[in-house]
Amino acid sequence: MHIGLIVGIGPAATDYYYRYLISTLARAGQDLNLTMAHADTKTLLQNQSEGNIDAQVAIYHQLSNRLQRAGIEQIAITSIAGHFCIDAFKEVSPIPVIDLLDVIKLEIKRRGLKRVGLLGTRMVMETQFYGVLDDVEVIAPVDNLLEVHEAYVSMASAGIATAEHREVFMQAGQDLSTKFGCESIMLAGTDLALVFKEGDQPGFDTFNCAEVHALAIANAAMTP
Repeated sequence: MHIGLIVGIGPAATDYYYRYLISTLARAGQDLNLTMAHADTKTLLQNQSEGNIDAQVAIYHQLSNRLQRAGIEQIAITSIAGHFCIDAFKEVSPIPVIDLLDVIKLEIKRRGLKRVGLLGTRMVMETQFYGVLDDVEVIAPVDNLLEVHEAYVSMASAGIATAEHREVFMQAGQDLSTKFGCESIMLAGTDLALVFKEGDQPGFDTFNCAEVHALAIANAAMTP
């Protein structure tokens, strides 16, 4: 299947999804049929902070129309922050959307998680992952939520994680695990792969939302 991605929000997340899709389909012995369109990080974060759903949906709609003309059959957005308007976008998208929120809901249920911590942008944390995780207790950082948000925005915009960024996320994750008894810490920002790399052992369990979403996209890509 020909997959379309709306990327660029931020650049590290784009790289993560692209590499994941290439390697997954290569292991399956299949060619990747992929077309991408770029959205701007700064514009997205501004629209998210202002709750400007119409403006962001208009951007997605324009990009999805472009991707449709390229022949894509399903589309995904490589940003959790970018899903603040996903329901509105799905209503106008000319092609089916692989919705990260729906994918994560199913995977959380499959894993039987009941109490999870949350790291990401301010809106994602304050809305407890947009309020979509039914029957799950979702806990955001209490004392340093704004610090986590600012570190995330800085990291996503630059496309690199500094030692200071890592310290913020590691401390927040440790607090959520030990002080609040979270079974797993949701990496609810696709750029967090810059900090929490495969094989690392941060001292607490993590749930990589980007990985789960990327796998769903890969499975769609392998569908005839």
